[in-house]
Amino acid sequence: MGTVFSFTVRDAGQGARRAGVEAALRRAVDRLHRIDQVFSPYWRDSQVSRLARAETTLADCDPEVAEVLDRCREVADETDGWFTAHPGGRLDPSGWVKGWAVEEAAGLLRAAGASDLSVSGGGDVQCVGGPWRVGIAHPTRPGALSAVVAGHDLAVATSGTAERGPHILDPHSGRPATGLLSLTLVGRGLARTDARATAAFAMGPRRGLAWAEARPGLEALAVLPDGRKRWTSGFPALVASGVPLGRA
Repeated sequence: MGTVFSFTVRDAGQGARRAGVEAALRRAVDRLHRIDQVFSPYWRDSQVSRLARAETTLADCDPEVAEVLDRCREVADETDGWFTAHPGGRLDPSGWVKGWAVEEAAGLLRAAGASDLSVSGGGDVQCVGGPWRVGIAHPTRPGALSAVVAGHDLAVATSGTAERGPHILDPHSGRPATGLLSLTLVGRGLARTDARATAAFAMGPRRGLAWAEARPGLEALAVLPDGRKRWTSGFPALVASGVPLGRA
């Protein structure tokens, strides 16, 4: 997927329990590689790449391809088209797949008995149990944080231009979205939270924050091009104690 994944398990235990968690970790890594092989738009022979070139059909793909595209359509519907599985007119469901892959890995660890863990992929994080503290990277100052959120069972997803430049497209105009430097959403399940973050970033600061404000269980932090921050009304309650949120 062109990014780094990391795992933290606080309650692996000892003996047979630890062996079970370690086996689940190996399964999780295998699962991530399999998802990459099926869905990566960077691999020419992935099923998604071949489907995009009409070299195969959806019926001949892994059934999960149809399931992922169904989830992408759901997010497209709830965001009035601000999320798409066809950015720039080409099939690429990565906006759903990365967060979903992290959730899948976390689910395998939970099934093995771990109940206090986090999985991170490309800076987006799914936490189980807790409390956990998750730092939100600053989009223009490497090594600095825009904020730190804390809580239980958090999904934290950030869309922005810091690492890949203006790569998120406005699906309505086809041009790069430039109204924000970064947009972070905090929810529960990372797949949908990550896809929503992509859509809200494309919406821009005013529309994106208003959209997030209207969704129960979802909070947002936006960094504007001039460095100012904006957030939804419930976001300050998530900020870790003793860590300043910064300037508005």
